[in-house]
Amino acid sequence: MSKFDHDEVIEKAIRFLCEYAPKEWDRPKRLVMHDLRVGFYLYERNYSLDVIVAGFLHDILEWTECDETLIKEKFGDHVFEIVNANTKDRSIHDPKDRRSDYVQRCLGVGVDALIVKAADTLDSYEFYSEQQNNSEMARSCDIAEKLLSVISPEMSDSIFEELKLILV
Repeated sequence: MSKFDHDEVIEKAIRFLCEYAPKEWDRPKRLVMHDLRVGFYLYERNYSLDVIVAGFLHDILEWTECDETLIKEKFGDHVFEIVNANTKDRSIHDPKDRRSDYVQRCLGVGVDALIVKAADTLDSYEFYSEQQNNSEMARSCDIAEKLLSVISPEMSDSIFEELKLILV
């Protein structure tokens, strides 16, 4: 099977993200560009279609007005579970507790959700490194440590080895 076999579904996910992304965005890390980088990172490394689609959509619940039932309808339950697990629970006020929560929810969904969170973390770390934003780099490292602490040997994947490199 060619990686190009799923281009129609992937393009559908990108269009869906762009449809719901806020028109005004005042943060330095651009939402759509970040989500595209995460999705294409996963695409270029030949992850499953659900992982790739979830990579493109991993921020959609957190930062847009998209209803979660639309994700389920358009992309299936597994993609929704991955996206939902990667979404911050804003009712948790302590940032470290919030990060622990979504890492645990990713673990509950399984390795696919952990892979998406790892790709998200790698892109954020790279972006904030270029910006020389030490607090955001530290946040990315904290997420990486939390992710790596829950990875079991049967969950081995090269993305987790790459994640270790930001902790050096």
